Amino acid sequence: MVCVPHALEGDMTDISPRLIATDLDGTIVRSDGTISARTVAALARVERAGAMLVMVTGRPPRWMKDVAAAVGHRGVAICANGAVLYDLHTETVLEARQIPSPVIAETVARLRAVEPELRFAVEQPDGFVFEESYALGRWDAARALGGRPVDAESLVGHSGTKLLAFHPQAHPDALLEKAEEAVGDLVTVTHSSGRGLLEMSARGVTKASALAALCLKHGIPSDAVTAFGDMPNDLPMLTWAGTSYAVANAHPTVLAAVTHKTSRNDDDGVAEVLERLFP
Repeated sequence: MVCVPHALEGDMTDISPRLIATDLDGTIVRSDGTISARTVAALARVERAGAMLVMVTGRPPRWMKDVAAAVGHRGVAICANGAVLYDLHTETVLEARQIPSPVIAETVARLRAVEPELRFAVEQPDGFVFEESYALGRWDAARALGGRPVDAESLVGHSGTKLLAFHPQAHPDALLEKAEEAVGDLVTVTHSSGRGLLEMSARGVTKASALAALCLKHGIPSDAVTAFGDMPNDLPMLTWAGTSYAVANAHPTVLAAVTHKTSRNDDDGVAEVLERLFP
């Protein structure tokens, strides 16, 4: 019996795409928080071949410094699930789409009504604010990540690129379903961490909407895009791209939605594919 590598599952084309879009955590970032030398080398092939490299992540811009250094300041990043466009070459924010403060206030009020155990934080372009309960007593760690504790009124008093809601016991898929029913008319809700942590962007803002806008600006059609991901927040991007890959450790909904599969993040699944696409 011949064993077929994950990276060869599906009808993989030999024509190099014009744009590579990849998630970070759980996709090219390993379980130990590193990006392997093999993956860094594979990412370098993309720009060397004249294609565009885009990191598409739920991370805020302030979490991109180490990534920018690890990949040699290559490409651009779509951060906060589509809300922020970030230049990895210069480490600067190029564009930001924020949730207006009245929408944040209404969203928080509705979610508190259906799930009183939720604790909230708001991402902003230059940091984030959080309730005392959100940090679970780890204020020093939260401050070290650029955070600032505030009261409930101050939390909803400013716009933000992402609203976070954490439930210490809830299953993320069940929590997502309940939140979409409660506030889906106000914001775009998703999750990516495997915990009861909801991530909310301005309504209509997703990894796909930001990637589509970037591609339109550069004249790149969706069928010339190859995307990689692992979690539900990647689904809009993966279903928009002409070719999509899930790493083997991906969420079941992602594995069911993609056109191709590759090896686990810890086994450099994305690099496997890029090495073939950009020999």
